Amino acid sequence: MNMKKGLTLGLSIVMAATLLVGCGGGKTEEKKPAATGKKLAGSVKIDGSSTVFPISEAMAEEFRKINPDVKVTVGESGTTGGMKKFVPGEIDIADASRPIKKEEVEGVKKRGDDVIEIPIAYDGLSVVIHKDNTWAGTMTVAELKKLWEPTSTVKKWSEIRAGWPDQPIKLYGPGTASGTFEYFTEVIVGKSKSSRADFTASEDDNVLVKGVAGDKNALGYFGYVYYLHNKEKMKVVSIDTGKGAVTPSEQTIKDGTYKPLSRPIFIYVSKKSLERPEVKEFVTFYLKNASKLIPQVGYVPYAESHYQEMLKKVQ
Repeated sequence: MNMKKGLTLGLSIVMAATLLVGCGGGKTEEKKPAATGKKLAGSVKIDGSSTVFPISEAMAEEFRKINPDVKVTVGESGTTGGMKKFVPGEIDIADASRPIKKEEVEGVKKRGDDVIEIPIAYDGLSVVIHKDNTWAGTMTVAELKKLWEPTSTVKKWSEIRAGWPDQPIKLYGPGTASGTFEYFTEVIVGKSKSSRADFTASEDDNVLVKGVAGDKNALGYFGYVYYLHNKEKMKVVSIDTGKGAVTPSEQTIKDGTYKPLSRPIFIYVSKKSLERPEVKEFVTFYLKNASKLIPQVGYVPYAESHYQEMLKKVQ
């Protein structure tokens, strides 16, 4: 099943199940996503990070159930691709897997608007290998740098570590418009956007999943949720920074021990767009339901107090 459809279907089943349980226990209202109670129309346009996409799509699906006359569209052109639409005001909300850049904020302000930054969840960027790979379950940051840096001449597994197979490595990674690409290259290689070019790149993480799952000698990286929902097809690599190998999980991502690949992910909201009732109600819905829906998607939420603070900021 296509991952996005699978996530959407899975979320619908979970929400339906909780509603049925609520009916049986007389607590239906407690199980429903928080609703605004207002009759709305109009549209909300979202684009950007493929990492954040599953969260925003899940929020949009549940919001549409309560507000069927509001058209909510969610794209995934990559963080930079989304910002290219957000800066000139073509979209209302930008999904981002990296912080907004100074020049992007300045571009928004030049047209008389401003930005609200909302850290929405934690992600653990995951390095993955084929399920039949028996040798590369743990890698050091230095080995990943050696593999991905622009001057890398590594072509085979045996060139990374003695004893590994004398087989060619097939690399998969996000495209250059991706915030995940920028983050990975910054913390692993040491410079943002600095990477070898001979890898299969895509802004669609499902393409990367398919590539790694289909090649025993493949290695790739993407957001944690894409590994989590495809872990029967692949293995995740534990990362060793010199203090022992750590595997990404809800706990290690949340407490920051999964270094250096744990990171916050964001949504950025246009202040002018918030003047439209449908946008303000959607962002309000997003924050009121974040701690409930984000874990169902597979990411790690902030504490509820964080979303309350962000809600005050929006209001």
